[in-house]
Amino acid sequence: MRCVVQRVSGASVLSDGVLTGRIDKGLMILVGVMDTDTEDDVRYMAQKAQDLRIFEDDGGKMNRSVKDVNGAILAVSQFTLCADARGGRRPSFVKAARPEKAIELYNLLLTLWRDSGLTVETGVFRAHMEVSLVNDGPVTILLDSKKEF
Repeated sequence: MRCVVQRVSGASVLSDGVLTGRIDKGLMILVGVMDTDTEDDVRYMAQKAQDLRIFEDDGGKMNRSVKDVNGAILAVSQFTLCADARGGRRPSFVKAARPEKAIELYNLLLTLWRDSGLTVETGVFRAHMEVSLVNDGPVTILLDSKKEF
């Protein structure tokens, strides 16, 4: 599982012109589910992202998690994070999970975050979306459950 985690002061997502998710302070997380991902990958990613200390403490150091600052998560599924663009000019998506598997693992991820007490907003799975955000910092962290980067 791959995630792009961005610290935001606000973020929203539209699908077909309809607002489907909006947060103020928190994390905008793009989620890519790989064909080899299991529930263990999801549990790792849920914990890693929610505990990531990328919010500033009173001393100005990144020492607080999204939970510590009462922030929220806006999670948007994005299979293109699974792309392999090392070859020619057209990315390959063969390592992306099939939609049936991806939705199951994506929903598990959302459930784990919600069960931990976080407010979680979302986009629409497999839909064309328009994502807007204000990246605070900017702070952007790449996470991979297989620890390939």
